[in-house]
Amino acid sequence: MLRLDPIRKLLELAGDPSNPTAEELAELFDRTETIAVIGLSRDPDKAAQQVPSYLASKSYDVIPVNPDANRILGKEGYNTISDVPQSVDLVVIFRPSDKAGRFVTESGRRSERPAIWLQEGIWAKPEIEAVRAGGLTAVQNMCAYRVHRFLNAGNGAPTGPSSRKS
Repeated sequence: MLRLDPIRKLLELAGDPSNPTAEELAELFDRTETIAVIGLSRDPDKAAQQVPSYLASKSYDVIPVNPDANRILGKEGYNTISDVPQSVDLVVIFRPSDKAGRFVTESGRRSERPAIWLQEGIWAKPEIEAVRAGGLTAVQNMCAYRVHRFLNAGNGAPTGPSSRKS
């Protein structure tokens, strides 16, 4: 059984009552295989590389989206989320709040309708509300690393693609 109280506390601290519930976040990570990361950094000292590196280490297929880098974490990078050819389950955005909205909107236009995640400290209220109104799962002001770590801490069964490998 998952221990969700730490996730509930993170949700409370995030300050967006429309964020998914702890149970919904657990389900999101469990069904996700491919994560596009907008703003994935080449700098290993930045959270914008550390969080995606962690997720990749948990068997998620992490796709870099950064117009300034052809390859990051050994993977081909793309200029925009629209350029990513494969299906994406989750888009994680590492861009400042004043720039994040356009990436939320662009991500929400993808045909497979991925979930959208704005990292801790990043807000795009009107755009997040718009994609939620369109039926997409959207998270803002939360750290994907912290949520995933809490979901996998002492729960006995990991969450995500590594839990499905035989």
